[in-house]
Amino acid sequence: MTRIGIILGSTRPGRNGEQVARWVLEHASRRTDATFEIIDLLDYPLPHFDEPMSPLMGQYQNDHTKEWAAKIASYDGYVMVTPEYNHSTSGVLKNAIDYLFAEWNNKAFGVVSYGGVGGARAAEHLRLIGGELKMADVRTNVALSLFTDFLEFTKLAPSDYQVATLTTLLDEVVAWSAALAPLRRAA
Repeated sequence: MTRIGIILGSTRPGRNGEQVARWVLEHASRRTDATFEIIDLLDYPLPHFDEPMSPLMGQYQNDHTKEWAAKIASYDGYVMVTPEYNHSTSGVLKNAIDYLFAEWNNKAFGVVSYGGVGGARAAEHLRLIGGELKMADVRTNVALSLFTDFLEFTKLAPSDYQVATLTTLLDEVVAWSAALAPLRRAA
């Protein structure tokens, strides 16, 4: 069965991302075409990139990198939950992505972003990063506005529209992840 990791891309105290990731998992868990799991970056405390060789080489030296690589390699696709910080994704998510290369290749991903303008700029940056890692980004993006999809900027309260958009995003991530399986096997 297709395995999808929901990457929680914030480690900040009081982060909104945890409730967003749990919301994604709650809806995703109702599906029968894939399994879903939250990958919380708090559980993978990676220092600033500290491998002596480029991830392109796949010759990881550090145990924390090997553990992270094994976790990411075990999935067929991802939903990245990201805040928008200064018109981009979080530094911790970018750092975690930069640690690896082949483990991301030929996998699909979708983005659930949140912020003042729904995290749209963070999602766009992740699309560019994913392209460099030979990932396929799906068209649909759930963009949660702190003004309209959260109560008092802290309690997630997405509209029915956002729920429908999440369903479409999950449909696309699962379908594309399955469609890319032959490329992953060939690699």
